Amino acid sequence: MNILIVLFISVAVLILGYFFYGRFIEKNFDVDGTHVTPSVEINDGVDYVPTHKIVIFGHHFASIAGGGPIIGPCVGLIFGFVPVWLWLLLGTVLIGAVHDYSALLASMREKGKSMAEIAEKTLGRTGFLLFISFTIVMLLMVTSVFLTLTTTALSSKYPVEFFGTGDIGIRTIVENGVTYAIIGGIASTSVIFVTCCSPIIGYLLYKRGANAYVMSLVAIAVCAVSIQFGLMFPIKIDSFVWMIILSIYTIFAAGVPVWLVLQPRDFTNSFLLYGGILAMFIGAVIMGFKGAVIETPLINMAAGTEKLGSLWPILFIIVACGAISGFHALVAGGTTAKQVMYEKPDSRIVAYGGMAIEALLAVTVIITIASGLSFDQYCGIVFPSDPGVKDNPVLAFALGVGGLLNKSMGLPIVYGAVFGIIMVEGFVVTTLDTAVRLNRYLLEELWKMMLKKVPKILNTYLFNSMLCVVLMFILAYFNAFRELWKLFGAANQLLAALTLITISVWLIKKGKKYLYTMIPGLFMLVTTVAALVMVLMNDYIPKANIMLAGGDLVLIALAIGVIILSIKQFISMKKSAA
Repeated sequence: MNILIVLFISVAVLILGYFFYGRFIEKNFDVDGTHVTPSVEINDGVDYVPTHKIVIFGHHFASIAGGGPIIGPCVGLIFGFVPVWLWLLLGTVLIGAVHDYSALLASMREKGKSMAEIAEKTLGRTGFLLFISFTIVMLLMVTSVFLTLTTTALSSKYPVEFFGTGDIGIRTIVENGVTYAIIGGIASTSVIFVTCCSPIIGYLLYKRGANAYVMSLVAIAVCAVSIQFGLMFPIKIDSFVWMIILSIYTIFAAGVPVWLVLQPRDFTNSFLLYGGILAMFIGAVIMGFKGAVIETPLINMAAGTEKLGSLWPILFIIVACGAISGFHALVAGGTTAKQVMYEKPDSRIVAYGGMAIEALLAVTVIITIASGLSFDQYCGIVFPSDPGVKDNPVLAFALGVGGLLNKSMGLPIVYGAVFGIIMVEGFVVTTLDTAVRLNRYLLEELWKMMLKKVPKILNTYLFNSMLCVVLMFILAYFNAFRELWKLFGAANQLLAALTLITISVWLIKKGKKYLYTMIPGLFMLVTTVAALVMVLMNDYIPKANIMLAGGDLVLIALAIGVIILSIKQFISMKKSAA
């Protein structure tokens, strides 16, 4: 299959979804530009801040994208190109973008309330408890899996022969007679540089009112300089040491104001992601005109089943963020709904548009890997046969970027690979920040719910942040990426199912159409429960992994609670209607 055909179909499907299905959702929510947004109505200068659509889109997109639409499709590609591609397109248009846009609009109509608070209003106190529980487990898995990925990627190295002969222009080391290029060290320096510059950008944007377009140019310059610094001064740190450094960092980062580090770093990193998408897209177009085809097997069920499990339901939790993600509802209801300035057109651009671009990113990722790496190279990095070698999908993606840009534009492979790994790492670190911050909020809510009189220490950000980080560290240290990713994907998709069901009940109470959210919600619920049972029986119990088996059982119990609660709620509503 020619790459151009894949790109053309993908762009066409996503554009049609944005303009037609997006408008259908907009019409159902009565989005006509007359509603005052929570950011304008409340505007407290802290959480509720009217924000220019360019800035809020950058923050929202960086928060929802992270490493998910890169890692999930990369791992799922073992099933073959076509199954992953179809799920990315159909899942995004009919489920993922519906989930994101509906969650944002519902939150905005409820004055910026979180999805947990909306669940309490629609499904009662039990619904609130279920949502909080799902979210805490999911965020714990998010932080654990991304801590594992980050530390592995930041210490990445690869045999220098892959990059060609002669001086490749970056630092190398020799281990056991093999010369390796230090790819991760360059990304390490870049991440540190961007993080250090973020407070300055945040101050200029939010405290001095600097022009958003001018600051966009500044952010792009920071990205460029960070890469140059990385090439000049790569930092080589062991993965375990990185794990400790990042854990300590996230404890404190979770407590500083969002405008100081989180938002400006998302804003800055978003340009790396935009640039990466553009570079991969242009590279793929050039390759397509050259007659390049997808080299990865189009259908590869046997290998996928051997490595991960059966196509259904496993693929639908492995490709966690490219098609649908419950984490997006937390971002939409947690921060974005409090910052959108105009309901129309900003909300559709940010939510449906953000999800559509994330899907395009995921499509370009699988094209990049399928054309920039041989299938054997891909398998050797993402599914290494040597038990002493860690799975490293971030490195596979980075090397794929290097291969694609080399074949299409003649860029040396090593520079494309460096750009690819930097592109991912900034967002993975951002995901750690965002997830720990959100989890500490939820823990504070949980203590209030469980205890009549909450001890003072349980209300401190430092205690709750430390609790989140300690649990994150333990899970990341004792479990491999692939096993963590399955449980993360399951928790993430269960949260998405609960969000869709919550929104469906909210729509019913408003007298609106609801089947377009209810049917996807039920599909994700059934799919994820099936995946949890399968993973429990085939992976966690046979390997005596008590830690992850316990997490799996907790998620199954919570899912059963959602099913029972949903049935009771619909019976109650039918009785009321009668």
